[in-house]
Amino acid sequence: MVDRPPPFPRPDVATDVMCDASNGGRGSIHGMPVVHQFAYGALNPVAGFLLACIGSLIGLGAAAQARETRDRGRRFRWLVIASIAIGTGIWLMHFMAMLGFDVPDAPLRYDPLVTGFSAVLAILVVSIGIFIAGYGSRSGARILAGGLFTGGGVAAMHYTGMAAMRLAGTIGYDASLVAASVLVAVIAATVALWFTVTVDGRWPRVFAALVMGVAVTGMHYTGMGALRVHLQTDAGPVGGINPILLVLPITVIAAAALIGLVFTALQASAQEDFEPAEPARLVPPPRITAAVHMGRLAPTRADPSLADPSGVVRLSRGR
Repeated sequence: MVDRPPPFPRPDVATDVMCDASNGGRGSIHGMPVVHQFAYGALNPVAGFLLACIGSLIGLGAAAQARETRDRGRRFRWLVIASIAIGTGIWLMHFMAMLGFDVPDAPLRYDPLVTGFSAVLAILVVSIGIFIAGYGSRSGARILAGGLFTGGGVAAMHYTGMAAMRLAGTIGYDASLVAASVLVAVIAATVALWFTVTVDGRWPRVFAALVMGVAVTGMHYTGMGALRVHLQTDAGPVGGINPILLVLPITVIAAAALIGLVFTALQASAQEDFEPAEPARLVPPPRITAAVHMGRLAPTRADPSLADPSGVVRLSRGR
């Protein structure tokens, strides 16, 4: 009789297991699923998409106000509001989707400092991109430059957030899918900036926010498809915080931030309505010029029809 190997690895033997997250979020240890992208079903992607849309909608409204004002201080204020709103929406989409990621065969934890840094990074890169594209004169080159910078930064935010994960093993990435996710991020950021500096009107802004939400969500899950997890049974204890414990504080902070942005935008709009308009620039009256010609005044313009042969002086207005 031939001894057959046990169906599962023995706990006293170190084993490496590769989990491919690109095949619908399922890897296997002897056919068992080990990676879930949608551990709670459609809740996480739908909630993340809505958060990205809300942040984009607030940001697009603030950007529209920035385009309408000619005062540099007011434009700066509106662009800051737009940057924080869009950057916060992008990061909340990322975090909400990450809550749906799970490896049942290994405990999953997060480093709170790296997670917080990824949020700051998202707002920072979006701010720089929006100011590149929207603070000066509008041009295609500025939008492309801002989109390239912002897209690369959003991709960096995504993989920084992924680096905050802690599990019993190591994490790797498929290079081709990483490149695809960066490309998607750059295209999404360029489209978002184009919407930010051009779209006006309520329903066009709603449509633009939906497009931006789809683009951000697509970039996130393209990047998640590049994930490769290598589990190790002898990796030791896993440090970090359970992601469920981060839900309440981040939800409270995010809700306070979005509500604060809305009230700040309303206050800024009301303040501009009650502030006196800029004084009109005084235009000097037309200059009247005359020249002495043959003992009497004659108009300086070359048109001979302006000259009065009766001697009555007709003065011409200079341009």
